[in-house]
Amino acid sequence: MQATGQERKSQMVKIWEPKGAHGTTGPLLARYHYAVILTALAAASWVAFGLSLEGLDVAGQRTLGVFVLCATLWVTGVIPLQITSILAIILLPMLNIMSSASAFALFGNPAVFFILGAFILSAALIDCGLSLRLTCLTLSKFSASATHMRTAILLISAFASFWMSEHAVAAMLFPVVMGLVTAFGFKPRQSRFGMSFFFALAWGCIIGGIATYLGGARNPLAAGILYAERGVQISFLRLLSASLPIVITMLVMAWLILKWFFPAEPVDLQKARDQLFTEREKLGPVSPREWKIGAIALLTIVSWVCFHTFFGLAPIALLAVALLFIFRLVLWADIETNVNWGIILMYGGAIALGSALHTSGASEWMVERTLGRYEFTPLQLILIIGLLSLTLTEFISNVAVVSVMMPIGLGLANRYGIAPEVITLAIALPSGLSYIMPMGTPATAIAYSSGFMTQREFFTYGTLMNFLSLGAFALVAWLYWPLIGLR
Repeated sequence: MQATGQERKSQMVKIWEPKGAHGTTGPLLARYHYAVILTALAAASWVAFGLSLEGLDVAGQRTLGVFVLCATLWVTGVIPLQITSILAIILLPMLNIMSSASAFALFGNPAVFFILGAFILSAALIDCGLSLRLTCLTLSKFSASATHMRTAILLISAFASFWMSEHAVAAMLFPVVMGLVTAFGFKPRQSRFGMSFFFALAWGCIIGGIATYLGGARNPLAAGILYAERGVQISFLRLLSASLPIVITMLVMAWLILKWFFPAEPVDLQKARDQLFTEREKLGPVSPREWKIGAIALLTIVSWVCFHTFFGLAPIALLAVALLFIFRLVLWADIETNVNWGIILMYGGAIALGSALHTSGASEWMVERTLGRYEFTPLQLILIIGLLSLTLTEFISNVAVVSVMMPIGLGLANRYGIAPEVITLAIALPSGLSYIMPMGTPATAIAYSSGFMTQREFFTYGTLMNFLSLGAFALVAWLYWPLIGLR
């Protein structure tokens, strides 16, 4: 029974993976698939070979052409993001921008292996049932009222997304939330209170997903590009200290919106408690495997916080993976099913292209001819970068946002004398706060699939959350970041 349940969870995760990450497109783009590709190729060729760009040498111009091609394909999603990244790896040596050895060596960036280890550890926690068990146990402690349970869903999904991919958390908790709402007797499109449980699930996953390197691919990718181009590392604790005030502020805002706009309705609490008990009974008693995987996960997190300066994040993550197999706690077949391997290809290509843009001077050239034409204060620039990242992530995958924005952002950091880690955080954190469209994060698509809300309701409250997120980011960047040395 347990294996069957885990198979269902794995299938749900695969169904709701980010669309942009796999290159699936809407009907309109699908119809013009080849037209988009040919247009991207024509534009890239014109930039690389047809234009005369003052202040940019041959290598820089060709790199800019590759960037135009990849950015267009990333944004439109007509082919999978990872395939676009492979094109970047192929074209860089073919156009004599960098050697093959240099391009392929960037696949060895520590960020690539860190996220690989984190994905495997997350898959093990879900596969053994420990994450679901803890969720049900915590929810049962908040069963004094339905509003308490809704708050618990918001907080549990946020905290779980600190340590696991946010789309995996959403997929794992969705059946639990649906079971509770059904037990309460709520009907789709008839209960605003029932609708709010799914908003709590989606918003919690989205907000918590920006806190650490484990909630999604964007933070490790941004950190990997930063390290490849500037040799600067953002530690696990450094990222958490920068993001936590935004997370806390947004969780409070989300709670207030749920409280004000979705008042409580009469419910059968005992039936909901019985539903949680049934979910826990399905898992059976805590197994030795769960204890061991939980211990390894806890030790890994503590090591990331305390020993990253001695060993690095990636070696610690890979050591945790090795321990899982040494103690025979996971099977490779399960890992192959639950880990999104394509994202590793996405990383390598994006990091290689970012490095080429920096070394060829193309990123600096782009900055001078776009935002470089205007004068901003450093704070204004950070807010503009954050606004662009938050807006773009509603329409394209957040890893695509990071891939497109990081070369430009780091160029602006040089021009304005801003610490590159500040610009990196100003891109990575807002790019994770996508509340409306499924392109940025599948947590929104999972919540929408419940059938409890209309598109209009999703857009209305998602837009409100976007504005509040931008405000929270602005306040934290202005008032708090300088206090922790992010100037």
